[in-house]
Amino acid sequence: MSENREQILESIKVQGEVVRKLKAAKEPKEKIDEEVAKLLRLKASLQDEPAAPQKFVLKTAKGTRDYGPQQMALRQGVLDKIIAVFKKHGAETIDTPVFELKDVLTGKYGEDSKLIYDLKDQGGEILSLRYDLTVPLARYLAMSKIQSIKRYHIAKVYRRDNPSMTRGRYREFYQCDFDIAGNFDPMLPDAECVKVVSEILKSLDIGDYVMKLNHRQLLDGMFEACGVPADKFRTICSSVDKLDKSPWAEVRKEMIDEKGLDPSAADQIGEYVRLNGGIELVEKLLDDPKLNKVPAAVNGLEAMKLLLHYCKLMNLSNEISFDLSLARGLDYYTGVIYEAVLTGEPVKATANANEESGTVGSIAGGGRYDNLVGMFDPRSRQVPCVGVSIGVERIFAVLEAKHAAAKTSIRTTDVDVYVASAHKGLHEKRLEILSQLWDAGLKTEHSYKLNPKLLAQLQHCEERGIPYALVLGDSEIERGVVKFREIATRAEVELPLNDLVAEIRKRLADGK
Repeated sequence: MSENREQILESIKVQGEVVRKLKAAKEPKEKIDEEVAKLLRLKASLQDEPAAPQKFVLKTAKGTRDYGPQQMALRQGVLDKIIAVFKKHGAETIDTPVFELKDVLTGKYGEDSKLIYDLKDQGGEILSLRYDLTVPLARYLAMSKIQSIKRYHIAKVYRRDNPSMTRGRYREFYQCDFDIAGNFDPMLPDAECVKVVSEILKSLDIGDYVMKLNHRQLLDGMFEACGVPADKFRTICSSVDKLDKSPWAEVRKEMIDEKGLDPSAADQIGEYVRLNGGIELVEKLLDDPKLNKVPAAVNGLEAMKLLLHYCKLMNLSNEISFDLSLARGLDYYTGVIYEAVLTGEPVKATANANEESGTVGSIAGGGRYDNLVGMFDPRSRQVPCVGVSIGVERIFAVLEAKHAAAKTSIRTTDVDVYVASAHKGLHEKRLEILSQLWDAGLKTEHSYKLNPKLLAQLQHCEERGIPYALVLGDSEIERGVVKFREIATRAEVELPLNDLVAEIRKRLADGK
């Protein structure tokens, strides 16, 4: 930076302080305008000075990360398995904008609404980045007047949260949602959502897990039976939702000290939220003298009884747990709620070595939200909905950590055949054969050097996990053949040039 530029910057700093003091002292407008004009002239004079080279701090924004080829290959493999399950259950996909009108998102997330990213005024529209994919779905259904759909949606969402990279919790992350909308008989769609999560977690082979199930009506009935005022149901529910991260003593303290709940009511809640089990627990609670006097509690318990019965028919009994501590604090839930958590050894994520180590929490969650679409419909027409969201970022953190611990390499391309030259002068023949293979849809590549060394080409295949090489040589080409080499075993056979595509396809099929 030139000496003159430094002097101007210092003068701007001093003049800016003069303007601030005048404004703070509420001096006459004419005097303030005069000093502001001086400040603007100083800033304008900077344009005539050569700017110093800008220095960047090279880092990703807090709560975000980059993904390299190996990480993206692992991620894509996870998404492919998830999508396969969604499609198996007959789901179709949609997409919605990454931002919504702020009014669409406001008031749908309870205490988590403070985590919504607001954007600046854009041409008269007050916008926010989407917090999840559920509220945009409800807005889409209301706008499009859709009464029934089974859809999946995989897209990025944004939360102004305190990130924990080691637990797979980010400010920008993917959600993978599966939802069933429409008027159907009780618990049939809800039970299928449990089945979908089970199939996905089994296909990903990420370890032992349990799916916790509860019912929002039962929670409200429990709060009523324990003496919680109706206007505190949602905020107390939000406290209960923290039991997966905090001990009961801390949650109780928050209920009493921060939310003004009577200690006796908190203690009664504590007796219930420590319970979990199966249908036998439902039967026990139906006989509970406090709960069976509250219609909401009875309705919730009867619904849970039916859901657990359907889950048993689908061989899910060993994977689920009726858990009264499960609350899920989002305001829009009206019925059954779900959450899947890993039960095996804690897995440390490896996204950022500077982060404090932590374990991955919930890997799937969701529930029934029958009133959300009606909030957007001009005539308040309801479209009952139930769905689940797969915590793909947390699943990815688990799998990434497993691969890092095992030091396994992941293929980052799908190339099946590498076209190699055995000696100089064959780059044009390589291009002819490459074009033939590409036109046939075969996944193929070659060296971008005219005369690469054969050893370097074969080493490239080993490093990238390419299973086969097609080795060109003058003598073989004169006989109308090329060598087809299996990289792992180094076994070679000769293939005829005039039927090359069919022969390669046959060997690829045999190899797979």
